[in-house]
Amino acid sequence: MSAMDVKLVYILLLLCFQPRLSSSGQLSSMESIPNLHDSMYMVVDGYPCVRLLNLSGKIGCSNPGREKVVAPIMRYRNANELTQSTAVLVSLDEVEELFLRISNDARFARNIVGVLFESGVDIHNKLKGFSPAKKFPQAEYAPYPSVNYEWNPIGSGIMWKAYDFPVFLLSERSTLTLREVAMKNEKAKNTYTTSVAEFDLVMQTTKAGTHDSESCLKEQTCLPLGGYSVWSSLPPINTSLSYQSKPIILLMASMDSASFFRDKSLGADSPISGLISLLAAVDALSRVDGWSDFNKQLAFLVLTGEAWGYLGSRRFLHELDMQSDAVSGLNSSLIEMVIEIGSVGKGSTQGTKTFFTHTAGASSAVNGTSDAFTHAQDSLKSTNITILSANSSNPGIPPSSLMAFLKKNSILSGIVLEDFDTTFSNMFYHSHLDDISNVNSSAIVAAASLVARSLYILASDNKDLHGSVLSAINVNISLVEELMGCLLNCEPGLSCDLVKNYIAPTSACPNHYVGVVVGEPSSKPYLGYVDDVSRFVWNFLADRTSVPKENASSSCLKDCKQDEVCIKAETGNGICVISTTRYVPAYSTRLTFESGIWKVLPPNSSDSMGSVDPVWTESNWNTIGLRVYIVQDAAYDHLVLIGGIAVTILAYLAIVLTRAFITKALKRD
Repeated sequence: MSAMDVKLVYILLLLCFQPRLSSSGQLSSMESIPNLHDSMYMVVDGYPCVRLLNLSGKIGCSNPGREKVVAPIMRYRNANELTQSTAVLVSLDEVEELFLRISNDARFARNIVGVLFESGVDIHNKLKGFSPAKKFPQAEYAPYPSVNYEWNPIGSGIMWKAYDFPVFLLSERSTLTLREVAMKNEKAKNTYTTSVAEFDLVMQTTKAGTHDSESCLKEQTCLPLGGYSVWSSLPPINTSLSYQSKPIILLMASMDSASFFRDKSLGADSPISGLISLLAAVDALSRVDGWSDFNKQLAFLVLTGEAWGYLGSRRFLHELDMQSDAVSGLNSSLIEMVIEIGSVGKGSTQGTKTFFTHTAGASSAVNGTSDAFTHAQDSLKSTNITILSANSSNPGIPPSSLMAFLKKNSILSGIVLEDFDTTFSNMFYHSHLDDISNVNSSAIVAAASLVARSLYILASDNKDLHGSVLSAINVNISLVEELMGCLLNCEPGLSCDLVKNYIAPTSACPNHYVGVVVGEPSSKPYLGYVDDVSRFVWNFLADRTSVPKENASSSCLKDCKQDEVCIKAETGNGICVISTTRYVPAYSTRLTFESGIWKVLPPNSSDSMGSVDPVWTESNWNTIGLRVYIVQDAAYDHLVLIGGIAVTILAYLAIVLTRAFITKALKRD
């Protein structure tokens, strides 16, 4: 073919395709390659289910291999028979049915390559309950044999299984968008284009073939779950004294939750309502004078990692055994009573706030604490608060941090304060739906009031308890509401004034997933490795339990003195105060950090909890993403290719014939 022939073919092709390109109106509006990219690919807002591992295997979600997963989107309600790989869009009321079918129908399961959970107020309102946790969460740590009891009857247990396909929870906006996309796909079955979801949820443990905690820690493709718990005391403990004699009353709560989706673990009722109640009670007690004259020492403990094998409480007990710097000033033998505030956010019904005490032990300490709660209730009669003993038919205390304490010391006395009797009242336990709409501020205020006055009664040994004394111990309702907004909402979230008064938060939206331990654990950690909530709790407790400011140094420009700590350091206005407030690393007692690498220790025969410790880890990953775009059917692509070849051949023949005709005509002339 001559140069002139090639030019003629090019011109013909350009004339053929030019109207099609311009008629779309797309190219004329594109100003750059990024604009073209953005018009082709729609990034979808969502929260991933990620891969977690333990010593015996894995749970959670991941792409099945090293590559991204791409599949057309279809609504589950219209997916009776799947004939190709499909990404299923599922409503929350269909989730259990879907995962049950995946477990029981191998043919159907083979074609499920991705799952997209819808979200929205309409979905939330029509659900009676949704809990992906087990019916008896963490039953292996129960200090009694009845491990088949159903504390959480609605629990499906789906978050404790492994799925070799990606699963995302969509935002409300993305839910509306993908519903439209799925409906278009279903209506356009015979067209040559379809909308697909592209899942980027490739886990490093999958790529490296490390499918349990021991192997992934060795190959450094994962990190152990954990973080930092916080404890404090009122009044501050003089750690320079070699002998502490006051009996200790330990008040504790948890600050971590779990859900099917890593970054959507609010846990409003379970356990953050208990955390807020503890902080409000400490605030109320901090305004009472004369603590140094009381016969008992109050200590406050806020634990993390409790949703994953009671990591925080077990590590705290281990540090007590070791008498490490993290627990300097505490003596386990002096702990007379442990009071835990569990789920208390749903304790309000028709104006009456009702709570239940679940007790362990039959000692005088338990009886005395029960009496203190009753006395506190009587002093709060005008506020319609009722406190009842849990049903004697219960097998024991409900799932709680106190279980770890009892497994360590079976004769320990303890009480768990809850908003339920025989089964969880929280119908969204360990679900992303356990949000601020699932709790009541008046119930949290009532629980904090009960606890604050009960602690005062116990610490004072029932001396000089005039009605005016107890009535002066009042919970700040505004503080409770502010804490709820800070810890359970994105607006204002951790950007609220209360939190920013103490720390510089790294994000606004709170999330109470425990996270992973970065770097070497320490009682004085690098604050960049401590999550926002732990740092806030540490500063809040250190501030509220400190002695009057005039007895302490003024600023943190220089190191604080002994028995002093620096609060508000992140804000640039740090001050030294006298307070016994410490970070306690929270991670598995079966792990040790040596030469920059985590290693699994063999089980210790003296540690019954260590023998059942799963040693939870989270897989590393590079990026996580979800996007949607349109693809053409392969058959149509082949047809276009054949058509293009045919046009080219016909154009060439037309050129040859035209050229021959012109040449012949010229010869005649």
